[in-house]
Amino acid sequence: MLDTGVFPEHPSFSDEGMPPPPAKWKGKCEFNHTTCNNKIIGARYFGQGNGTPLDEEGHGTHTASTAAGNFVKGANVYGNANGTAVGIAPLAHLAIYRVCTPVCSESNMLAGIDAAVEDGVDVLSISLGMLTNTFFQDFIALGAFSAMEKGILVSCSAGNSGPFNFSLSNEAPWILTVGASTIDRKLRTTAVLGNNQQFHGESAYQTKNYTPTFLPLVYAGTLNTSDPDAQFCTNESFNKTDIRGKMVVCELGGISRTEKGNAVKNAGGAAMILVNNERYANTTDAEAHVLPTTHVGYADGLKIKAYINSTSAPTAKILFGGTVIGDDRAPVVAAFSSRGPNFASRGILKPDILGPGLNILAAWPTSVENNTNTKSTFNIISGTSMSCPHLSGVAALLKRASRLVPCGDQVGNHDDLGVVNLARNPIEDETFLPANVFAIGSGHVNPSAANYPGLVYDIQPKDYVPYLCGLNYTNREVGFFLQRRVDCSVESSIPEAQLNYPSFALTFAGRSTTQTYTRTVTNVGDPNSSYNVDIVPPPGIDVLVEPNTLDFSGINQRMQYRVTFIRLTSSANNTVVQGFLNWSSNKHSVRSAIAVILQ
Repeated sequence: MLDTGVFPEHPSFSDEGMPPPPAKWKGKCEFNHTTCNNKIIGARYFGQGNGTPLDEEGHGTHTASTAAGNFVKGANVYGNANGTAVGIAPLAHLAIYRVCTPVCSESNMLAGIDAAVEDGVDVLSISLGMLTNTFFQDFIALGAFSAMEKGILVSCSAGNSGPFNFSLSNEAPWILTVGASTIDRKLRTTAVLGNNQQFHGESAYQTKNYTPTFLPLVYAGTLNTSDPDAQFCTNESFNKTDIRGKMVVCELGGISRTEKGNAVKNAGGAAMILVNNERYANTTDAEAHVLPTTHVGYADGLKIKAYINSTSAPTAKILFGGTVIGDDRAPVVAAFSSRGPNFASRGILKPDILGPGLNILAAWPTSVENNTNTKSTFNIISGTSMSCPHLSGVAALLKRASRLVPCGDQVGNHDDLGVVNLARNPIEDETFLPANVFAIGSGHVNPSAANYPGLVYDIQPKDYVPYLCGLNYTNREVGFFLQRRVDCSVESSIPEAQLNYPSFALTFAGRSTTQTYTRTVTNVGDPNSSYNVDIVPPPGIDVLVEPNTLDFSGINQRMQYRVTFIRLTSSANNTVVQGFLNWSSNKHSVRSAIAVILQ
């Protein structure tokens, strides 16, 4: 884990039932107040001064326990989401590299990656990232390349700049780029207006001694017309206003959601309704607020504000609904989850995969309830920082990390191939409309399917040399990755989309009509198996696959197929279209997404 460190005393990091570190392990333990154990087998600090790997922020403790935390009974926040917390890979060892101190500098990150590789880790989990248009300027991409050469899987966050296009971080094909989705659990709070309209929202702050009563309801944006930020409920916006005993409606943005609640509480407010902007649509957070709060979606926020304007004495109350399980709309792509296309390499589809990232309960160094009688403290936070360690844990569970991408939830009927929710409808985005391929990549992770995928798309480190040369990088720039002299005029060079990736990302400029690429698949299923191809072509594109049947006679046998994409004269300009091809046997379905930009 390359992050903000860890709080080792948390019960999530107990080594009960853990085996000793592997014989290959070379790591160090640099805590100055405690020692490592069979769960946390290494902990190092990279930064200025004589710091320690101790987490002072919470982010690193949360991500580490998500990936590989041990079983902890009675995990909850204010009694909500109560149950046994456990990481994805509870028997995996953890090595902690504190590289954010608090700034996640380039030198700290590269030093941490180099140390992790030297120490002998198997998976690198990096819930950090940066926007860049070239891989050789991206220090995570550079460090991850060296790790990949040693057989280490690198799992990274896609970024929290969604839902805008071209907003991704960690776009390199040798990185597993993870977007964020919802889970089927909600911590329900409901706003009841004076006209009896009800709007469901979320909040982790739900105390037992709260009695819901109707309160005067005000919109923060009209309280201080001289302050353009009044709608965001900043501390300054409540100067010369009286919100004592009132419920305040605050807009998302400007400052953090919990800071808004603090501002309302400090000014004497009794409760808060947090309303989404249009960008965030239906993505609501269940955070540990400091006063009764409900976070509602954009459309409901408009109705609440319309009610305030419709009466001279608006009122509202908040009901606590507790933990509600069974949202069959899940998984939904979270609004903040960054989207493609891939800016640094248009021929590689990113993100690769979705994982749970909204309202994730995991270990926290301190009690959000100010409870000083326990070290078993948890918090609920959101981000692709939370989805990344889910996939890191899955990678730790799998013997072969290359199985992850081509089989995101892809076992079952041919109409159930990784892009459907619990209701068996297409996975939606934050607007509750079907999400496009630049939001979901290859689909939502399914660890069970990934463990027995049938076919995999292998890429060896040497395969990236012609890919990098094909990006028109200079010899020196390609050499940054390989740590040796490179002459791209001597090396072979390939188009980006020719890399043996388990998806296709194409751009048709002007009226260019045909593009052809090959892929090589390796049989890791039954020795004697036959796969037939099914094609759902993107609108305006004809797709031809040759051969259309792959007959295998042994394990690890490799076969190649060729795909020709033909732009039809009926296709429209300035559009994005998508489809897929699927290789299916009597046991497996291996789906490759197709994304096409028509210019």
